[in-house]
Order: sequence, then C-alpha cells, then structure tokens
Amino acid sequence: MKFRLITFVMAMVVVLSGCEYDNHEPPKTMLTGKVVYQDEAIGVRSGGVQLELWQPGYPVLQKIPVYVDQEGTFSAMVFDGNYKLTRLRGNGPWVDNTDTIDVQVKGNTIIEVPVQPFYLIENADFQKSGNAVTTTLNVERLVPDAKIERVTYYLAPTTIVDANNFAAVTDIWWPSEEAIAAPMSLSLEVPPHLANKGYVFARVGVKIAGVAEMIYSPVEKVEL
Repeated sequence: MKFRLITFVMAMVVVLSGCEYDNHEPPKTMLTGKVVYQDEAIGVRSGGVQLELWQPGYPVLQKIPVYVDQEGTFSAMVFDGNYKLTRLRGNGPWVDNTDTIDVQVKGNTIIEVPVQPFYLIENADFQKSGNAVTTTLNVERLVPDAKIERVTYYLAPTTIVDANNFAAVTDIWWPSEEAIAAPMSLSLEVPPHLANKGYVFARVGVKIAGVAEMIYSPVEKVEL
C-alpha cells in the first residue's frame, strides 16, 4: 500500500508539472530587424543566412535561430528581456564578425545588424527586349582582397528569386579585375511558361571566391 501511495504521488507531481508547463504564456513580443550596410539592407538567399539570439541568465542557455529573408530582414517572436544576438562565422556575403550585439526587448522592438559586405551590386536595371529580359549593373568592391567568382542572373515566376529558386539562369565568370569599373550587361530569354504569365521576376547575384552565400540585388518585376 505504501508503494502504491508513493507511486500515485509521483504521478500526480508529473501531471501537475506538465499542466504548469503547458499553461505558460507563449511569447508575444515581436523582434524585427534587418542586416545593413550604411543603413541599406543587404539582399541574400531566402533562408540561407541565419543569426542566433541568446537570452543569458537561465540555467540552460538555448539559442533562438533567426533566419534572414531575401530582402535582408528578419523577425522572431520572443519574451521581453535582454538578449545577445550573434552573426555566424562563414554565414553571409560579408566579412566575419562574431561580436555579440546586446538587444533589449521591451515591447515590439526593431534593430539593425551591421555587416561589411565584400561587394555591392549597384544600379541594377532590368528591361524587356524582344523575347528576353536584359539587365545592366555595376559592382563595387568594398574589401580589397576579395575576388569575384561569378555574376549570376536569374528569372523566376515568383518573388522568391535566388540560387535555389529560378526558371532561367546565366552566368558571367569574372574576366578580370579591370572589369569591375565598367557596367556589365546580361540577357536571358524568357521561358515560354513565364512569357504566358505576362510578367517575370528578375534578380542578380554575385558569388565571391571562398564565400558560400551570394549577395543579391533587389528582386524586380518586369512586365512582358
């Protein structure tokens, strides 16, 4: 009888503990932000870049993964409190910086995460030309030792456009360092199934040698 009583008490403790855990309020505060260089958001591959959010002061320190969307913005639902945000090494088209950023969340909070890109894509322009869409752009080097591997031009049926989401693609394998100073031009023929939609979404990415993630221009809708 004593054994049964102890077993019953232990079972009730587990049940009550579970109920207490289930009754915790979920986080209701929205932390939003963007990855920026000189106050401008940096375009990346959708879901390809991750930041980490940590809340110190608890017995078990557990990270909150925060994924950056293609426009360089991110969001996470959290509790109010003090956090530390980190940029992962080798994860992003910018110079590694693993310094932590102190983030105080008190109500809905907006932050900026500064980065140093290796290159910038500037003046990207997309125009319909017959059955193709052409683009002209400039590339500016920001880090002296960085080398461009290729420039890639994508067309896609939706607003998500990157190395994993496209219907047509072409590359320029970078010919020389002197070419950086001159505008470049690329052209892509629109696939028939996209031409029938009456519009297409276009974007350019730059791959830096030795860096996994590309930097991208903003996505642009082109009427056909």
